[in-house]
Amino acid sequence: MSEQLAGTMIGNPAKANQRDLVRVNNLVKYFPVHGGLMQRVKAWVQAVDNVSFVVKEGETLGLVGESGCGKTTVGRAMLRLIEPTSGEVNFDGQNVLALRGRELKAMRRNMQIIFQDPYASLDPRIPVGESISEGLRIHGIGSPQERHTIVMDTLKKVGLEAYHSRRYPHEFSGGQRQRIGIARALALQPKFIVADEPVSALDVSIQSQVLNILKDLQQEFHLTYLFIAHNLSVVEHISDRVAVMYLGKIVELADRFELFKNPLHPYTKALMSAIPIPDPTIKRERIILQGDVPSPLNPPKGCRFHPRCPVAIDICSQKEPPLTVNSKDHHAACWLVK
Repeated sequence: MSEQLAGTMIGNPAKANQRDLVRVNNLVKYFPVHGGLMQRVKAWVQAVDNVSFVVKEGETLGLVGESGCGKTTVGRAMLRLIEPTSGEVNFDGQNVLALRGRELKAMRRNMQIIFQDPYASLDPRIPVGESISEGLRIHGIGSPQERHTIVMDTLKKVGLEAYHSRRYPHEFSGGQRQRIGIARALALQPKFIVADEPVSALDVSIQSQVLNILKDLQQEFHLTYLFIAHNLSVVEHISDRVAVMYLGKIVELADRFELFKNPLHPYTKALMSAIPIPDPTIKRERIILQGDVPSPLNPPKGCRFHPRCPVAIDICSQKEPPLTVNSKDHHAACWLVK
């Protein structure tokens, strides 16, 4: 990762002097494809390829892109829910990928995740109160009575009542289940939370409630979020900075106001053109991308977006553009961006 990118601070001026809580450096995750009689490795799916970014303490970094671009893989690899192929993830000064045993267990207490599907992430056989307290038991936090008190307090903070702890996941609506997922992540009082599309499966009216809960909890507990989503309107609402991914790589990174006001990368411009405007008198020119997303099994040479890019030039198909930064701390990986 370049020194320029490693030291950048884009976003809320109030956070400008805050330290780096998470540094991701050249993160790579390839998944093997097996085939043949001996089930040998025939190819590699390049899900995440050389991704670098910084998350400042107390901020929300939005990570957006099309389905299959590697957003969720980045979040899970950072927490070692899946093991990265290579790279570094430094959390609070420690290399997460070098930790083992008790050190890794202790680190996990500070790094939690909110899953996209709240129902699939909860055990249907046990009451939700036990699901929330499971992490407390694993880390040996408090007595049974103290853990019960923590669970009750946490449920209230996400808008649920104490009696909900005795119910099972199937007895809740989708929005309530996602609140339970938030409570489970919050119970251990982490510093950093990966929110993996936490509102994509919810109705619009419920989405706003959950987003407001996340923002209120961030203020109260000084949380830091990596917010993964494909809905740019949601990302604009909650994020301080936004990183745009395409086919396993970050192609643009900027303060949310700067990004939405002046997108530089052609892919980001195409995404922005698809955002609905709640005013029928205003017309936006829609950028329709041609073709399909290339396979991560065999990504294009050079810029991975060039087969679909409406402004591609010769060098785009020959050489990969670096993630450069302009005077406004706006990063973009495009040969046409000066």
